[in-house]
Amino acid sequence: MKKILLFFIFSLVLITSFQTIPASTAEPTQDSDELRLQDMLMLLLTPYIEEDLTNYYSTIRKDVSPHITPWKIEVIDTKRNHFRGFQMQITFEIEPTDGGQWIPIGKDRMTYEISSGPDVKLIHHTHLKTYKYLPE
Repeated sequence: MKKILLFFIFSLVLITSFQTIPASTAEPTQDSDELRLQDMLMLLLTPYIEEDLTNYYSTIRKDVSPHITPWKIEVIDTKRNHFRGFQMQITFEIEPTDGGQWIPIGKDRMTYEISSGPDVKLIHHTHLKTYKYLPE
């Protein structure tokens, strides 16, 4: 009986020690070099993102102009054209807000190509969801 109990406890310890939270679902709780670089990139891309979202949302929403909050952008994927190449792509999901009350008005997935120059070009935009917006 003791062997079975020890085996069970040992197995439980091993199983729980190998389980970790995937990095993509874990929310950062402290600053890091990676987080600072991601935030700097989002700050630099903000004018391009807002311009493209304004152009898109002006066709589907006349009551509000979208604004973005860089800390609410989730990076989905990054790619490079080849090793140490300087033509890169970044894909992220974003929930633009109304800018006043910071109420989300929709959800979008966008892919940008960034290259030397600097050249920033929207290469793919998927509107995922439109939220109800009730201005006060």
